[in-house]
Amino acid sequence: MSVPLLDRSRIVAPPDWSRWLIPPAALAIHLAIGQAYAWSVFKAAISSPASMGLSGTMTALPFQLAIVMLGLSAALLGTQVERRGPRWAMAMSLTFFCSGLLISAAGMALDQFWLVILGYGLVGGIGLGLGYISPVSTLIKWFPDRPGMATGIAIMGFGGGALIASPLTTQLFDHFGGVSDAAIAKTFLTLGLGYAVFMALGVVLIRVPADGWTPRGWTPPVAAPGAQASIAVSAANAVKTPQFWLLWVVLLVNVTAGIGILERASGIYTDFFPDPTDPKSVATAAVGFVAFLSATNMLGRFVWSSVSDLVGRRNVYRMYLGVGALLYLYLSVFTNTNKLLFLVAAMVILSFYGAGFATVPAYLRDLFGTYQVGAIHGRLLTAWSVAGVLGPLIVNAIADAGDPGTSRYVPAFVTMICLLAIGFVANELIRPVAARHHQPVTSVSAEGALR
Repeated sequence: MSVPLLDRSRIVAPPDWSRWLIPPAALAIHLAIGQAYAWSVFKAAISSPASMGLSGTMTALPFQLAIVMLGLSAALLGTQVERRGPRWAMAMSLTFFCSGLLISAAGMALDQFWLVILGYGLVGGIGLGLGYISPVSTLIKWFPDRPGMATGIAIMGFGGGALIASPLTTQLFDHFGGVSDAAIAKTFLTLGLGYAVFMALGVVLIRVPADGWTPRGWTPPVAAPGAQASIAVSAANAVKTPQFWLLWVVLLVNVTAGIGILERASGIYTDFFPDPTDPKSVATAAVGFVAFLSATNMLGRFVWSSVSDLVGRRNVYRMYLGVGALLYLYLSVFTNTNKLLFLVAAMVILSFYGAGFATVPAYLRDLFGTYQVGAIHGRLLTAWSVAGVLGPLIVNAIADAGDPGTSRYVPAFVTMICLLAIGFVANELIRPVAARHHQPVTSVSAEGALR
């Protein structure tokens, strides 16, 4: 049963609507669902003796399931997002994500951790997937002149969500009397209600451009002689093309290379720069290192994706993959000989990690057009689900098998170099999509649906 208020036809923008209201609408969703990156705060609290005292493996389950559901829901529901429009998708994201937090609150109040897994992981994870892809195609249509910048602004919000959620969650614990089942339950409840209000702003603000709308003063690029004037490839056809799978490999290795450092950042820093005489200061510095990586992860999503509008998507991925491999080579050869250069190398790698997420929607637009680009993006995000397992597995398995110290990470870094080289080759092999995969021009609506 459809809700008329959420229909695409109800959110076609009037002629005087400012397109600069669309990025804040997208940010309202992405800053909220970016709370997922702050799960470690809940993980530590639930693992403590003052709460359930569960193992690290058990308390990782809600987050792991949420990331899996993010990829699956984005892939399976991406076509519905294109057909029903961004307001419907954002409203569904609000419903699932905030319901997941409320179910988690009930789980902690009732001392039933399986409800936290169900709520945060399964239900909330569906909200993550719908929210992540909901504004993508809309932003690209509003900013055909700067698609990389537009999607970078929104996806920057997902990377920066933890910068808000982590201190907020800690403050809520303190407000509710410290770490305990009751305090964690009240924190889940407060976040669920608060994020619902915040995400509702995005639902209200979002609009789609009218048919034929273009930015003032912008002229669409003229197609080369003999080329099709516009590209329109359906999600069903896109997955049949080598371009989709080559880009899937590119995203997979770029995410794997970044998340391998991000997931074990604190441990990497303490192993590279130990100080037995002052372990407390090392631990504090490691926390700062993690914060810097999170900041560059967030900023890279906006900065490098904006650069891609100037130099092109293929060239900017050459940088992500090629320079990323060289930085890993530096870490492998010189390890901890220079702390400043180590920090710079790690931060740049993490900026490429975030930028890979932000740039890929514009890359998809270049290859497949705006028709069903959100659905295609959803299918591509399955690479993230695989990388979320592969990256930590590579780094942790290799590092845990070695002796303490910097050398334990070198085989993992060399593995990342090889993966990035594979991604570099895959990027070089990407060519324009063959005309046989295009939709007939007369059958494609500007809103991404068949007439």
